[in-house]
Amino acid sequence: MTRAMGAAMRRIHVGNALSAFGLGFTVPYLYVYVAQVRGLGAVTAGLVLAVFAVAALIVLPFAGRAIVRRGPLPVLLAALVTAALGALSLGLAGNATTVLLSAAALGAGQAVMQPALATMIVDCSTADTRSRAFAMQFFLQNLGLGVGGLIGGHLVDTSRVSSFTLLFAIEAAMFLLLAVVLSTVRMPHSPRIEDAPAQSARGSWKQLLGNRAMVQLSVLGFVLFFACYGQFEAGLSAYGVEAAGISTSALGTALAANTLMIVVAQFAVLKFVERRRRSRVIAAVGLIWAVAWVAAGYAGLGHGSREMATAAFVSTYALFGLGEAMLSPTVAPLVADLAPEGMAGQYNSAFALVKQLALAIGPALGGPMGASLPAPYIVTFLLFSLGITYLALRLGRQLTAVQDRPWVGRSRVVARGGVAAEPVVAEA
Repeated sequence: MTRAMGAAMRRIHVGNALSAFGLGFTVPYLYVYVAQVRGLGAVTAGLVLAVFAVAALIVLPFAGRAIVRRGPLPVLLAALVTAALGALSLGLAGNATTVLLSAAALGAGQAVMQPALATMIVDCSTADTRSRAFAMQFFLQNLGLGVGGLIGGHLVDTSRVSSFTLLFAIEAAMFLLLAVVLSTVRMPHSPRIEDAPAQSARGSWKQLLGNRAMVQLSVLGFVLFFACYGQFEAGLSAYGVEAAGISTSALGTALAANTLMIVVAQFAVLKFVERRRRSRVIAAVGLIWAVAWVAAGYAGLGHGSREMATAAFVSTYALFGLGEAMLSPTVAPLVADLAPEGMAGQYNSAFALVKQLALAIGPALGGPMGASLPAPYIVTFLLFSLGITYLALRLGRQLTAVQDRPWVGRSRVVARGGVAAEPVVAEA
């Protein structure tokens, strides 16, 4: 990595931390703000959460093309300004229409940030440094969300609308500050779609769908996000409260255990996964999450004491955090290595779209199921976790040696895109 790339990467990481800090201020309190503080009711609050998902699904297919054609930085700056306007107007909104429009702007801006920042990390890193760069991004995101949520919780007062207006204003300021920081980044040159033949530009989505490894990774990604992230705030919490009798304070402890595990384990885990096949690492995550669901099953369906049930439930979230720490330096770099030259933005946006679909469907199905059908809920997601292991091992057969074992390519050019050009040698 050159000195210029290192300087750019440091600014990108600062930007990641700032954006996560701003989101942490508002995300945990959005439902309460709309439903109770503004007095718009539970239906409107639910619609706001749905608008976030819908806005992301609408803009992400276009975001990938824009990143490829214009570069990630201009797209990111536009997304940050849009998100800042959405956050500020949401803090000032007093009726349902304004709230929903503001949420759409905020959701669209947040959605585009993800693939734009990921593409900037790809452009400012090498095959040797990419896993560590994405691990740092994930670490700072969780740290920023945790710190932002903690500070925001001490600032809000449900009896004062102005306290929530302040929160959204701080979030908007964080987005604008991030825009200022990143506007100083000098991005290294990377190919844009104008550099490629016109046919390549018109057929970019067809080219992506023709990449069997990327399609299989997208299916795997959907299951990953559906079976874990999509259950955190709805299905698993509903199951814990209704079936396991977990108190709200214990639920908060479980969420804190998840964040603490990520913060503590991220770089220790990185040293382990850097020299392991990516497909095997993802397969191991499936097994770890299967154990997590068994622990959750014991918490709600076992016959132990309340203390044992609480400990098992907290362990579930901690085990999910361990799996997340293993995935952060694995999945995002793999998406980048599967992308042909100059197409990282398209591939990152496509994967972000898969993530948003999973996060939209997961809570909608998991919430009611976790609350009313606890045993089928646990069995279903235990099977999904085992399915992650199967899909990951199957994906490994589609990857080249250097895509699955990136350290192999440190002495040669990393193969990007396409299917396996040489057989993958089995490890002992």
